[in-house]
Amino acid sequence: MTSATSTPRQGGLLRPALTLFAALSLVTGLAYPFLTTGIASAVFPHRAAGSLIEQDGKVIGSEWIGQSFTSPQYFWGRPSATAPMPYNAAASGGSNLGPRNPALAEAIEARIAALKAADPDNAAPVPVDLITASGSGLDPHISPAAAAYQAGRVARARNLPRGEVDALIRANTAAPWLGVLGDPAVNVLTLNLALDKLRVAR
Repeated sequence: MTSATSTPRQGGLLRPALTLFAALSLVTGLAYPFLTTGIASAVFPHRAAGSLIEQDGKVIGSEWIGQSFTSPQYFWGRPSATAPMPYNAAASGGSNLGPRNPALAEAIEARIAALKAADPDNAAPVPVDLITASGSGLDPHISPAAAAYQAGRVARARNLPRGEVDALIRANTAAPWLGVLGDPAVNVLTLNLALDKLRVAR
């Protein structure tokens, strides 16, 4: 028979458990987020605030969330599978369609047809990032090859020399981090804003 003195009292275990829970909640739920947010705001204020882009005092987007462009005068970004609208940050995600899914093949064929219709004389291969959505559906970047594929169409639509458009692409191409991590990428929003500024300058 077990004596009463050998059995721990529940109250003796509950108090340290609640104390530990409260302490960890304060550290991980309040202190750590406030500390990291404060450090980020002090060291990287632009990024900590969402890398927002302003024009004439108004926020028009973020460097890290894509936007839908359909006019031939602008560069187009990657397709977005978010609903009910493309690049919906509240519904980030991909289509989840497998590579053998007929719906994916149909979507890709439709995207290729739209690109060809916008630039019928362009015989270059269509870069894959112009016809496939990213996993997040929010990708703001395209590859330099995808930008170059569209450069002729944009130059003609804006009556600009092709060389000027190519120069804007290079100016808005980010190199791999530390020169080795990732691939070169072109931010579509900043590139299109640079195009509009060039038009105003003229």
